[in-house]
Amino acid sequence: MKLGMYGLGRMGGNMAIRLARHGHEVVLLNRTRSKSEEIHNQAPKSTIVDDLKSLVEALPSPKIVWIMLPCGEVTEQAIKSLGDMLNKGDIVIDGGNTFYKDDIRRAKMLEAKGIHYVDVGTSGGVWGLERGYCMMYGGSKEAVDHIDPILDSLAPGMGDIPRTKGRNANLNPRAEKGYLHCGPAGSGHFVKMVHNGIEYGMMQAYAEGFDIMRTKGSDRLPEDERFDLNMADIAEVWRRGSVIPSWLLDLCADALAKDGTLAGFKGDVADTGEGRWTIEAAIEEAVPAPVITSALFTRFRSRSGNTFGEKMLSAMRFGFGGHVEKK
Repeated sequence: MKLGMYGLGRMGGNMAIRLARHGHEVVLLNRTRSKSEEIHNQAPKSTIVDDLKSLVEALPSPKIVWIMLPCGEVTEQAIKSLGDMLNKGDIVIDGGNTFYKDDIRRAKMLEAKGIHYVDVGTSGGVWGLERGYCMMYGGSKEAVDHIDPILDSLAPGMGDIPRTKGRNANLNPRAEKGYLHCGPAGSGHFVKMVHNGIEYGMMQAYAEGFDIMRTKGSDRLPEDERFDLNMADIAEVWRRGSVIPSWLLDLCADALAKDGTLAGFKGDVADTGEGRWTIEAAIEEAVPAPVITSALFTRFRSRSGNTFGEKMLSAMRFGFGGHVEKK
């Protein structure tokens, strides 16, 4: 299929390359042309344009434009512009970290013009180029069925993950491949928002555990109660046969193997919005979410002095998403 990709940052650029490698034709647009040229050199069947109007004109109907821009005004303006340029039956995809209520509003705005809107919650970070992207998306069945070959190419596929025990035949087979139509517009980013809230809690649990173990060797304890524990070896052994393995633990192990003190990280842990939005949804629904809330507040506290655990959080964020601490 042929589509336009607007926004070629850490994820958008790699997604364009992965799609091109799977035989799709990708029209590339970025605010800096040098980035488009960098991606073009790695993406067969790609072409470069310099503005949104040229991108739209380069696409066949129904036109498919995938936006991978930061959430907020830049995405808002791009979608408004596309609403004026596209025609009935065309499809706008937002794969960034957008607040789901904005998706609902934008979908209604475009629907009035006959344009489809699909929101894709995208997980995979800087590793998605090779591993594939887990995607949760919302939109009309007509639109998501049309773009299914694109989503299938981006998804991880079956891989080595065994089927869930007791799996019944009513479960969606696409879920096994790593992508799922969750419902109407907004539902994809809502599910991804909760995913990221859970991620906050899981990361916090690992960070606190490693902090407790490291502190066991400090002089705040009696000498005969101290253990000089090897963090890198502990992370590695937990990956093999324990009940707490995960990709996040893999990232912990990788960071600790490179430097057991995590000296390359300050521990100032940023948040990009999804954790806050998850807590807001919990409040609206009167659902208790103490773990996610505490994890978010710990990120706030980390910006005024840091622990080893907060350095561990920074190391995980850098590992999966390439998130660099603010200087």
